[in-house]
Amino acid sequence: MARPSMRSPLKRAQWLGSAKDGVEGWWMQRVTAVALIPLTLWFVASLIAFAGSDYATFILWLRAPFVTVLMVLLLIALFHHMSLGLRVLIEDYVHSDWARISAVVATQLTCYALASAGIFAALRISFSG
Repeated sequence: MARPSMRSPLKRAQWLGSAKDGVEGWWMQRVTAVALIPLTLWFVASLIAFAGSDYATFILWLRAPFVTVLMVLLLIALFHHMSLGLRVLIEDYVHSDWARISAVVATQLTCYALASAGIFAALRISFSG
């Protein structure tokens, strides 16, 4: 015979289902995906346009304020979207608590470090004389 639980129904339900916690991440992933469509098309078209150019021409192009802003927006959207997607994958498929937490922290730090490095590089090129 099963022993009756002394825990309240609220305590039994905690951490077991939706508490309307994942909606923000889900929406942000959709927003960044929509933002990535025109930004990626612009970036790919730019790379194709500058395919035969030399390094100096590409740097001159990247120094334009409008191009720098678009590049920074691309990097922010790209790495935030990647961070959200990897977090969902890890939370769904890594079952050990310590491994899941470690993997989420590592991927979040890596994504934001890469985004910061890319933004720093774009701004440094843009503001260099």
